[in-house]
Amino acid sequence: MPDRLTRLVEPVVVGMGYELVGVEFDALQHTLRVYIDCEGGVRVDDCSRVSHQLSGFLDVEDPIPGNYHLEISSPGIDRPLFTLGHFERFKGSLARVQLISPIDGRRRFKARLLGVEGDKIKLLDGEIHIEIPFESIDRARIVPEFDN
Repeated sequence: MPDRLTRLVEPVVVGMGYELVGVEFDALQHTLRVYIDCEGGVRVDDCSRVSHQLSGFLDVEDPIPGNYHLEISSPGIDRPLFTLGHFERFKGSLARVQLISPIDGRRRFKARLLGVEGDKIKLLDGEIHIEIPFESIDRARIVPEFDN
C-alpha cells in the first residue's frame, strides 16, 4: 500500500512546491503519515496547507477503505529513510535499520551509512562492513548525533 499511496500523493505534494520524503500507513492506528520537506524546513503552516489539499484529494480518490487519520509531518532530526536516494544522500550519518527478516541472525542495526551500491545499502557497524538488500529493509531512520 505505501508504494501505491506514494504514487498517488506525490504529484499533489510536489505540485505544491514540497519534497515528498515518504508515506507510511499504520493499519493498527488507522493513520496515514505523509512526510514532507522544503528548503528552509517545514513549518506548521506548511503541514496545514498540505493536509488541507491532500484531505480533499484523498476523499475523492478514496485509496484507503474505512476511516483513517491523516498526519502531515516534517521528517525531523530522526528523519526516516524511504528510498535508495535517501541512503546515498545521508551517507556518513548514523542510522537505525530494521529488517523484514533476519540476516545473519540480526533484524536491527545501528550503524554508519556508507552509501548505496546497486540495490544494496552499505553499512559500517563498528569494524564490520554490512551489505543489506534494499527490499529487505522494513524501516530506517537517521540517529541524531550531538556534539558534547
